[in-house]
Amino acid sequence: MAGHSQFKNIMYRKGAQDAKRAKVFTKIIRELTVAARISPDPESNPRLRAAIASARAANMPKDNIDRAIKRGSGGDDGDALEELRYEGFGPGGIAVIVETLTDNRNRTVGEVRSAFTKYGGSLGENGSVAYMFNHVGAVQYPPDAASADDMFEAALEAGADDCESTDEGHEVVCSVDSFNDVREALEARFGDPQSAGLIWKPQTVTDVDEEKAESLFKLLEVLEDNDDVQRVSANFNVSDDVMQRLSAQ
Repeated sequence: MAGHSQFKNIMYRKGAQDAKRAKVFTKIIRELTVAARISPDPESNPRLRAAIASARAANMPKDNIDRAIKRGSGGDDGDALEELRYEGFGPGGIAVIVETLTDNRNRTVGEVRSAFTKYGGSLGENGSVAYMFNHVGAVQYPPDAASADDMFEAALEAGADDCESTDEGHEVVCSVDSFNDVREALEARFGDPQSAGLIWKPQTVTDVDEEKAESLFKLLEVLEDNDDVQRVSANFNVSDDVMQRLSAQ
């Protein structure tokens, strides 16, 4: 399993589904609120359109979506949230990027730093690992949305840079500048995606052994479970054998 923002799909991760869903909703609501600061009209606000698509993919009730947009456009909570990015190294020297939306930067940096320290990592300065990643747009669909050939053809026509299809689904990657055009073209053909947004995709990945993988997954899980954290990206690769052994524990 190679990692960027896909950690939420790793089978190693355990926990109550309801609790996971609540955390996903919290993160999406924050994104909707901040995006609505730009404009509450999704037709003229690509970031808000992407946030709404993520909300729909997570089966968020329409009332929740509307309330978050109203709150952000009214300036109630949106102005209090600040976007911050943290970079560091996890176990085995794995590069990690943590994107957050927070109303208290001191709390967030303290919790992020504590997680890195507890699980054998270290928080670095901005720019310490970002050069190992490409900042790109990514649109993800489930495997039954289309065949690999159809998805590749649609991605090519939409102006994407790459399309990878596996048993887990399809991921279409494009430049930041072309993200909205690519996403809209794919939505017109295949409907709402599972997820769509800007991610940090590793240029290369580093193999991690079982001991380091266990600590790394604990670190990523703690970060992902933090309500202030929106996305976590990391440049690791774990073999199927190691994944199976960790999942059996």
